[in-house]
Amino acid sequence: MFIQVIQGKVSDEAGLRRCMDRWTEDVRPGATGFLGCTQGLCDDGTFIALARFESAEAARRNSERPEQGAWWAETERCFEGAVSFMDCPDVMEWMGGGSDDATFVQVMEGHTTDASRMRELLEQAEPQVHQLRPEILGGTLCTYGDGGYVEAVYFTSESEAREHEKVEIPDDLRSLFEEEGRLMGDVSYYDMHEPMLVPAGR
Repeated sequence: MFIQVIQGKVSDEAGLRRCMDRWTEDVRPGATGFLGCTQGLCDDGTFIALARFESAEAARRNSERPEQGAWWAETERCFEGAVSFMDCPDVMEWMGGGSDDATFVQVMEGHTTDASRMRELLEQAEPQVHQLRPEILGGTLCTYGDGGYVEAVYFTSESEAREHEKVEIPDDLRSLFEEEGRLMGDVSYYDMHEPMLVPAGR
C-alpha cells in the first residue's frame, strides 16, 4: 500500500466540500488502484486527506489523468497558501487498518529516529490495545522522507475515545507506550470530528 497525505489551510470550506463530492462522483471511478481516502477538516482550519493506493505507481498514474489535473486546479483555490503533499511508501496497518465505520479519526504527525521500532511497538501492543480500547477500530502508520510519519487512529466515536482515555494501563503496556512516546518526539495532533471516508470506486 502507498499513502499520499494532502494537507493545507482552508479558505473556502463550502467550496472544498463541493469539490470533494465531485471527485467522489466524477473522478474516482477512473482512479485505478485507488483503495480509499480518509479526509476531514480540523479545528484550526487544516484539511487533511490520506489517500490510499495499491502502489506509488498507481498514485502517479492517477495524478497524471487530465480529469484529476482539472479537478485539482479548481480545488486548490479553496485553500489559503500552499498545500503540502507527503508521499508515504512505507505503510503499516494495525488492528485491521483504517475503517469506514469510524465517526472520529485522530491524526498524529511528527518525526522519529526509528520508524521500524515504532512499527514493532505497535505490533507488540496490538493484542492488549484491542482488549483495553474496544472503541479503536484500527489504524495506519505511514512514513516519508527522513523520519517523517503520519499515524491515523480510527474510533467508533469521539465520546467513547475520550472516555476510554481514562482507563488504567497495565505496567507492561505502559512501558511500550512510553517508549513509543519517546520515539514519536514532538507530535502535532489533528482531530477529524466529522471524517469523510471515501471507499474505493466500484
